[in-house]
Amino acid sequence: MTLNLAEYDVLVFDIEGTVCPISFVKDVLFPYALEALPKVLDQEWDSPEFAKYRDAFPEEYRNSRPDLEAHVRDLVKRDVKIAYLKSLQGYLWLQGYKSGDIVAPLFPDVDPFFHQAVKDGKKIIIYSSGSVPAQKLLFSHTNSEKSDMTPLIADYFDTTNAGPKTEVDSYRKIISSHPEHKDLGRWLFLSDNIHEVSAAVEAGIRSVPVIREGNAPLPPDNPLTKLAISEFKHSEDA
Repeated sequence: MTLNLAEYDVLVFDIEGTVCPISFVKDVLFPYALEALPKVLDQEWDSPEFAKYRDAFPEEYRNSRPDLEAHVRDLVKRDVKIAYLKSLQGYLWLQGYKSGDIVAPLFPDVDPFFHQAVKDGKKIIIYSSGSVPAQKLLFSHTNSEKSDMTPLIADYFDTTNAGPKTEVDSYRKIISSHPEHKDLGRWLFLSDNIHEVSAAVEAGIRSVPVIREGNAPLPPDNPLTKLAISEFKHSEDA
């Protein structure tokens, strides 16, 4: 299945498993943050810059380096998506991106599709469980010919400024942030998670699931699965 860009004004993209492999987050970003954490805790614990990340943690963890580190490792192990962890991870990834140790491996179809969409006057929005600063870091350090893709992106949302991705109200909040686009039928949300796709549809916008290598299989009994796409490709015949 391909997409006809003429049918949409706003394209909302998930990140993990949609524009880049799930393995990048789980096998590169998460381990990098855990590896960098002890040194950062040791060297920056009392620095004003780090304090805002430390102090966002619950009180029982922010008063002790070992307690905070143990809590972070536990949250990552359990894949808990919580705002204060996401913010800290973004801070830890910053140096990795700056040094070139981390480069976001976007799928090959993402760059040309984003450029085509913007050329055609479409608005691109990112909505991910990763914090907005982490999203901006990722899109400013990609494997595309021009590594910084942030000029193509109009807005960013996460679980803090929108809400959990499986809740309908989160999508309504994103929609309300762009009141100039009143026709919900011209919005499209793309994600590898069928529950997120369902929530977006319930909010009134169009949505299709994305199949990528390494993703979990979509449930065969869900009608939305039949709409799934495996690449971002524009076609006027779609």
